[in-house]
This record gives sequence, C-alpha cells and structure tokens, in this order.
Amino acid sequence: MIARKRIGSGARAGVAASIAAAALALLLALSGCGGQAASMEQPEPSHEREKGGGERVVQQAVTEVSPGHSIEELAPGLSVTKVSGDGGLSEFFGQGGASSDADVVSFLEERMAASLPSDSLFTGAGCSTLLVKDAEAGVLFGRNFDWHGCDALIVEHDVADGYDSVSTVNLDFLESAAGGAFENMPDEVVAQAALYAPLDGMNEAGLAVATLMIQDSDRIEQATDKPDLTTTTAVRLLLDTAANVEEALDVLAAHDLHGSMGLMVHFAIADAEGNGVVVEYVDGEMQVVESDVATNFYLSDGPKKGIGTSQSHDRFAALRGLLDSGGPWDEQRLRDAMESVSKKNYPDGETTEWTMACNLTAKDVVYYHREDYGQGWKIRLGN
Repeated sequence: MIARKRIGSGARAGVAASIAAAALALLLALSGCGGQAASMEQPEPSHEREKGGGERVVQQAVTEVSPGHSIEELAPGLSVTKVSGDGGLSEFFGQGGASSDADVVSFLEERMAASLPSDSLFTGAGCSTLLVKDAEAGVLFGRNFDWHGCDALIVEHDVADGYDSVSTVNLDFLESAAGGAFENMPDEVVAQAALYAPLDGMNEAGLAVATLMIQDSDRIEQATDKPDLTTTTAVRLLLDTAANVEEALDVLAAHDLHGSMGLMVHFAIADAEGNGVVVEYVDGEMQVVESDVATNFYLSDGPKKGIGTSQSHDRFAALRGLLDSGGPWDEQRLRDAMESVSKKNYPDGETTEWTMACNLTAKDVVYYHREDYGQGWKIRLGN
C-alpha cells in the first residue's frame, strides 16, 4: 500500500534511486510541481439534525483543504495532491490519444522514463450517482465509489489552458500497473501518472463526470478514424475541456472510446445548470439518456436496457424514491442520500471507498472516506 506523509507531519516521501535525475527534471519541467504542502482550515461547525422518524444524523465535521504539490495523507487510505501545468496532456491528446491502457502506459514511459508495465489503469466497480437541483442550495451531485479497500488519491489539476478540476484516482490500479514500484517513486511521478487515470471529478465550470461499471460481457471498442480515448483519459479530457453537458457530449462524439481493461462502463455527466445524462455504448454506438440517477445497469432503450446487477437496481430505486419524496435539498441531505446507498447497507465484502458530494453551483466538493460520514474534506474550485 502507498503510504505518504500526513498533513502537518513535515515528513517528505523518499525519492527512488531507480528514477534517473534527468527523468525527474523533465517531469518537473512538464508538471510545474514544487515542494509546497497542503494547508487546512479549521473544520466547519458540526451539525446535528433530526431525520424523519426522529433518527439522529451523525455529527459531521468538514475540514477545508488547499492541496499542495506533495502528496499529503488526509486519513489512512486517502491522500491529496495538486498538479500544476499541462503534464503532457496536450501532446497526448494531440497525437490522437490512445486506444488501450497499454498505449497510455507507453506514453507515460516515454514522458517519465519510469517503469510502468503494460497493465490496466482502470477497473470497474459498483457505484451510484445522484443529481438534484434546489432553489437555495443550487445544483448538487453525489457519487459513491464502491470497491475493495484501496488507496485513493484526490488530484487538484491547475491548468492555464483549460478548466481547473479535482478528480479521484484509485492508486491501487496504478500500483498494479507499476508492479509495486510506486512505493518508492517520488510524489511528482505518482501525481503525474494519476492525471491519466481519474475515475470521477468536477471542474471549475461545474461539470461533474463519473464512471460506473455495467456487468456485461460486451466491450467498448469503437473503430473509426476519430482520435482514441480510454475510459480514464476520457474523464480527463472532459474535465479539462468541457463546461457543460452539451460540450461533454460533443467531446465524446468526436472520439472513439475503448473500454479500459475490456470492461463495460457508462458515464454519468452533470453540469451547473442542472442537466444530467448517462452516456452508454451499445453495439459500438454512443447512446445518451437523460437521467439524474445512475448505478450499474443499462438505461438506454433497446435489448440491453436493465442489464446489470440486481443490487444496482435496488440502489437506483432507493435514490429515485428519495428524489420523488420531494422537499428541499442541501449538502447534508445529499450526504445522507449517498450514505443510504453506501455498501454498508448492501454487505457483500466491498466498501464505499469514497463519496463525492459536489455543489456544482458553488464549485466545491466534500469527500467522505470509507463510509465515515462524520468527517468530510472540502476542496473549493470556485472563487
């Protein structure tokens, strides 16, 4: 497991002797990374309120985080960092992207001179998303990432040409791809590679994107003359370039998508105007469904509709029921809704490794880790 320093500890992750000094110098020039550490503001006041039926909501503290360029541990298994600059992404997308995880890894090898064997940067999970719009709170978007215990990295991406964003990476996927070498790699190398492997995120325009797996033997392998994207590099391109759902759909339609690790996924996409869609790929064709809820089954009309796990249908129905119940929404109610469909309510050996509670109007996101909904970590992208 990748262990990084905790915020406030002052310790510095060791630099691997196996990484050539020239490669590190190139990486720093590309990423603009320095040694700045993250800072935290005092937690916002805890809240208690009564839910329907008198059940008391767990006390909550939200700590605001300003990521620095080193990797800082917020809690065991959850870290945060910041990457400034292009990070080679313009070259990557300019050359036509990549049609497989192996091609992404090959690109990173050339850019970093680091050993990243041809393995996957992404795999699937059972997850849930929810989009709500409230007259006072604004547009809210929640996302649960359900998986076995893993190391998660929150990455704030600060770019001059494009939209700043915050995204989440399962570091175990990268650790596997690197053959365990990430344990000794410098923070800058890990953060750089993580740019290419987001599973979800939100940008400063208020666009939110999340990947959700569908249990299906079909594969996504579009093959035209369009530039290529893998699952995770599609998320990166959307966060960097799209301001709303319409622009996001244009980006996806202009590329051939290739499902990472051969897995079937769909994308939940939402924006600050309250638009929400789910993008699916059926028989090589991109399908778009307007929906404010997504879990792990097909939503688009046709022979695939409804295919997915039975549990994902239960979670979908639970979230739909909360929306249909009416009443005002705020960040607290969004958190409660996502907690109600977290894996502790559906025990099967997995956990909800992280929950994103995004305010797409205010452009901030609160992270909850491993179903501890009493402690949140907030990152603001809005001014």
